[in-house]
Amino acid sequence: MSMPLSGLLLAAGGAIAFSGKAIIVKLAYRHGVDAVTLIMFRMLFALPLFALLAWWAGRGKPRLTRHDLLVICGLGFTGYYLSSFLDFAGLAYITASLERLILYMNPTLVLLMSVALHRTHVSRRQLLSLAFSYAGVLVVFGHEVRLEGADVALGAVLVFGSAASYAVYMVLSGAHVKRIGALRLTGWATSVAAVLCLLQFVLLRPMSAAMVVPEVLWLSVLNATLCTFAPVVMIMMAIERIGPTMTAQTGMIGPVTTIVLGVLMLGEPFTLWVAAGTALVLTGIWLLARSR
Repeated sequence: MSMPLSGLLLAAGGAIAFSGKAIIVKLAYRHGVDAVTLIMFRMLFALPLFALLAWWAGRGKPRLTRHDLLVICGLGFTGYYLSSFLDFAGLAYITASLERLILYMNPTLVLLMSVALHRTHVSRRQLLSLAFSYAGVLVVFGHEVRLEGADVALGAVLVFGSAASYAVYMVLSGAHVKRIGALRLTGWATSVAAVLCLLQFVLLRPMSAAMVVPEVLWLSVLNATLCTFAPVVMIMMAIERIGPTMTAQTGMIGPVTTIVLGVLMLGEPFTLWVAAGTALVLTGIWLLARSR
């Protein structure tokens, strides 16, 4: 198989796997579990995988300095712990479709932060991409507010906070990826986040809260492996083969996959408003990818 074709397949597979996370979380919520407990189980099962990834990616490389460890802890808190927790909490109030569209605004948030921090020049096409993306989310958000009520606003704010937290990780990690290595940094940062999620559960919940139905455990195993660890590795491998721009463009299949799975597995409505909002967001991300 050629490198470009394998890269495209990896990028598409990673985007589809990521999109299943919201579906699994919504299914788990039906069993009465809360966000703190659910994210604890996800990270409990993911921790050995990412710790192994950190070890494997660090073979033959210089030992991490104290500064590196501090950077990893900060990035792990921002990019994986806080982002994941806000996302899980927000999914209790909004549909998987709206959640995925809000998270897909991450590249636009990275652009805005880069402009604020580094005075990066913004082209006309990039401004147009921002307008399309935010208009699309507002269309779906307004539709859900009319159907579900004020709780949708709380859920949207939480998920937007998740997207913003991960955007901070993306902006700040850029200077450290080349020195530490992408896979090594991801492995260590996610391991830190996993430990924080476990500590959060111990501090906020009694141990009896870990007594959940088997369905929640199996969904958490699936979330940790297929929808967390596997797509991280696939996306990194795709970037090595076809570059970040093509990987981002291929990843546009993600929101569509989430919407389809939401309709088929969760019974979420697919309306003209959802279709229009999705089209606007995808157009915005496509324009942003093209501008880079």
